[in-house]
Amino acid sequence: MMENRIKYRHLQCFLEVARQGSVGRAADVLALTQPAVSKKLKELEDMLGVRLLERSKKGVELTQYGEVFIKHAGTSVAALREGASSVAQAKQKGRARLSIGVLPTVAACLMPKVVEKFRNADLDVTLNIVSAQNTLLLSQLRVGELDLVIGRLGEPEQVTGLTFEHLYSERVSFVVCPDHPLLKQDFEPADITRFPVLYPPQGSIIFNAVESYLVALGIGSVPDRIETISDPFGKEYTRRSDAVWIVSRGVVMRELDSGELIELPLKGQETLGPVGLTVRSDRVPSMQLRMLMEAARESAQEIVSGVDSQAVVFPERIAS
Repeated sequence: MMENRIKYRHLQCFLEVARQGSVGRAADVLALTQPAVSKKLKELEDMLGVRLLERSKKGVELTQYGEVFIKHAGTSVAALREGASSVAQAKQKGRARLSIGVLPTVAACLMPKVVEKFRNADLDVTLNIVSAQNTLLLSQLRVGELDLVIGRLGEPEQVTGLTFEHLYSERVSFVVCPDHPLLKQDFEPADITRFPVLYPPQGSIIFNAVESYLVALGIGSVPDRIETISDPFGKEYTRRSDAVWIVSRGVVMRELDSGELIELPLKGQETLGPVGLTVRSDRVPSMQLRMLMEAARESAQEIVSGVDSQAVVFPERIAS
C-alpha cells in the first residue's frame, strides 16, 4: 500500500521545503544535501502521483495538491513528535507514581502478571496498589485518588464519568475442604444449606450475582451464613471446618490447583461477572498508565491459555 511506503523523512523534507520556500535552505536546516532533499520530494510525489511543489521566481510554492497534503503531513509529524516526547518522559527515572485499585480476586489472579510485565519496561515508576471493594475503588477513582481500577463493571450510578474496558468475565465458585461431607454423597445444590456458608455481604460486587444464582438453583435462603470479604479468613476457616465458601474463583485458584480446597460441582456460567479496566473519561492516560493498561490486556489474554483459564471466561466465549 502507498501509505506504507511513505516514510518520516519524506514528510520531514516536504514540510521543511514548504516552510522555508527553498530546497537549499531546507537542506541546511535538515543537515542534508540538496540532491538528497530533492530525491525525497520526488519519491513522495511519485508515490502520490501528483505535484506537491512548484518552482517559481519567489522560490518553491505549494500546488493545490500540496495545500491539501500539508495539513495531513503536519498532523502526522506532530503526532510522531508527541509520541517520541511521551516515551522520553516515561523513561525519566523516579518521577512518576501510579495508584492502581484492584479487587482482591484481581490482586491474586491477574495483578502479579501485570506488575511483572510492567516492570520489564524499566520505567522506575512507583506503583501504589490498593485492594478494596469495587464501590470504594470506583469512588476513589472518580475523585482522583486512583489512576486506574482493575475490577468489576460498576452499577450505572457508579460509572458516570468513567470508561470501562472489558478484559474477561469471572466465575463465582462454591468451595469446601477436601474431606467435606458433601463430597462423599450424591450432591444436590440445596444440600449446602445444611452447613455454614461463608457469604458475600450486601454491597460486595458479587452479592447480587450470588443471590440470583441461588434463586435459580431453588435455594430461597441460607439460614446459617457468615458474611465476609476477608480472603485470609475464608481460606483458613474453610480448610478447618465444614463451611461452604462462596467466592470469586480467582481468589482460591491456587488452593484449588493444589487440592487444599475443592470446588463443588455447580455450573458456573450463571455467575459470570465482567472484569476490566476503568479510568476517568475526562483524563488522557499518561504514557506510563497506558503501558500498565497494555500489560493488563496482555496478562488477561495469557490467563485463558494457562492453568488459570478455568477462573475466567473471555467475551467471545460467553457469546458462544
